[in-house]
Amino acid sequence: MRCPPSQVPRPFLKWAGGKRQLLPELLKYVPSCAPGRKYYEPFIGGGALLLTLLPQRAVIGDSNAELINCYQVVRDSLGELIEALRQHRNDADYFYQIRAWDRQADYALRTPVQRAARIIYLNKTCYNGLFRVNSKGQFNAPFGRYKRPNILDEAALSAVSNYLQRTEVDIFKADFADSVSTAAQGDFVYFDPPYDPVSETASFTSYDRSGFDRSQQQRLKEVVDELTARGAQVLVSNAYTDFIRDLYQGYPCLRVSATRAINSNALKRGKVDEILIMNYSARKR
Repeated sequence: MRCPPSQVPRPFLKWAGGKRQLLPELLKYVPSCAPGRKYYEPFIGGGALLLTLLPQRAVIGDSNAELINCYQVVRDSLGELIEALRQHRNDADYFYQIRAWDRQADYALRTPVQRAARIIYLNKTCYNGLFRVNSKGQFNAPFGRYKRPNILDEAALSAVSNYLQRTEVDIFKADFADSVSTAAQGDFVYFDPPYDPVSETASFTSYDRSGFDRSQQQRLKEVVDELTARGAQVLVSNAYTDFIRDLYQGYPCLRVSATRAINSNALKRGKVDEILIMNYSARKR
C-alpha cells in the first residue's frame, strides 16, 4: 500500500552530504529485506535512505545532539514544533539573534521543541542549507538571503512524524560503534560517515565539534569488520579517495557518481565520485 503523495516521508532537513542524489545507486545494492531484519543507520543526517526504505524496525543515531533532538521532537511533539516554527521569520538580524542562542548561558534551559525549531529554521535560512559548527560546538553558518525559504514544511514534518510513531524506530545520540552494538546476523547496517576529504581544502564544514578524521575512519572500518564477523550486512558510502580504497581492501567496492550541491566554491558543485563498500556480493537488485 502506497502513501498519498502528501504523506510520503521525505527529509525535513537539508544535510551536507545528504543521500537524495545518490539514492538511485544506493537502492541498486541494498540487500533484499529478510523477515525480522532490523535496519541501523548510525550517521542519520537527513535520513534519505531511511525514509525511502521505511523499515518497520530500526535504530538510528548520531553524535550530533541537536540533530537527534530534532528527530525526537518531530516524533513526539509535532504540534508544538509546528507552532514554534510559525514564529520564526526570514530576516537577517533575527537570524543572527536565533543563531546566537548556543552562545548564551541559558541555552541549556531552552526546551527540546525550541531547540528543534531553531535548528530547522537555521537550516532552511542559512547559507546553502549547511549545519556547521565551530570548535566550541556553536552554529556558525551565515544567513542565506533566500527570498522565500520553506521554514515550515508541514507536510514533510507530519509524514516523518507519522512514520516514526507507527514503527519501532529507536533514536539515540550515540557514537556510531554504540549505535550498532546490538546488530546481529541478518540485520542491515548503512554507514554514511563524514567523508574523507578529497583534498586539503575540501573539508570545509563540520557538523559536530569533535570532527571526524582518518583515525575515526579507521575505527569505523574496524566496526565494519566486527559486524561482518557477526553476520550483519553492511553498506558504507564515502568519498572515492586512495585512503578509503586502501582501507577497505578485500571488500567489494563500487565507484559511483553523485551530484553535490554543497561546496564552499560554487564552481566545484556538480558530479563527484563516491565509493560504495559492501560486505556482501555487489549485485544489483
